[in-house]
Amino acid sequence: MNFIDIHPHIISDDEKRYPPAPLFGKRSDWSQERPNTVEALVQAMDEAGVAKAAVVHSSTTYGFDNSYVVDGCNNKYKDRLVAVGSVDMLADDVPAVIKGWADKGLAGLRIFTGGSTKDFDPSELDNPKSFKAWEMLAELKLPMCIQTGPIGLPQVRMLAEKFKGVNIILDHLGRPDVLDGPPYANAASLFALADLPNIYLKLTPRIFGDVKKEKASAETFFPRVVEAFGAQRLAWGSNFPTSPGTLTEILATAQEGLACLSDEDRSWIFGKTAQKLYPALS
Repeated sequence: MNFIDIHPHIISDDEKRYPPAPLFGKRSDWSQERPNTVEALVQAMDEAGVAKAAVVHSSTTYGFDNSYVVDGCNNKYKDRLVAVGSVDMLADDVPAVIKGWADKGLAGLRIFTGGSTKDFDPSELDNPKSFKAWEMLAELKLPMCIQTGPIGLPQVRMLAEKFKGVNIILDHLGRPDVLDGPPYANAASLFALADLPNIYLKLTPRIFGDVKKEKASAETFFPRVVEAFGAQRLAWGSNFPTSPGTLTEILATAQEGLACLSDEDRSWIFGKTAQKLYPALS
């Protein structure tokens, strides 16, 4: 199995060169308690047997300054890592900003509408001011990760329909409520997106934990997701070091959770889908 991780984070140990300036003014606890440099990430990948990764910029540490994720991935480990950054989608010059970062090696973008430091607010997603950014993504063939919960899924559908040329990756599967168990009626808003071919789902520790609670189970949930979306639109992301545990432990939990799927499905989720989304990882 060729393991590729599409959701680790890195934090520099040089705050003079890469000063923290967190989005919304509140720095995430994990980035202070479990900072992880690019060198430490690569060491963890070697120990876990993870070949490559799409490293996601920490906007709760650096805001819209993608310097560290770009420098770390492209200057030191270009053969193994690609950088996924964040920009102010509502800025007047956002197309030029996206093009500028792409020229420096950025392989994709992410919108953080809420999470560890802020309640979810999907209003940015359907703000017409952001549409010129999406047009640039389509032109450059860059994918977009969206960090939102069920509250933002109507806006996600609108964007997927309006910008069919942009692959949209839902962080943490859009955080569905799966605790009711099969047929997972509480997650209906997630499954309703399955008809959109440019919607992809990121499987992270959050869902591997949730399927162990109440009436949910890995054996009933993951085959249901594969049936709806296809394994070719699912990809594994560690969320390391945001999620506790070593990368080796996080990967082992994911392997255990997906053991109910076929070898072919798992080969897509653990590697081939990532290469489809980020061709530089091929």
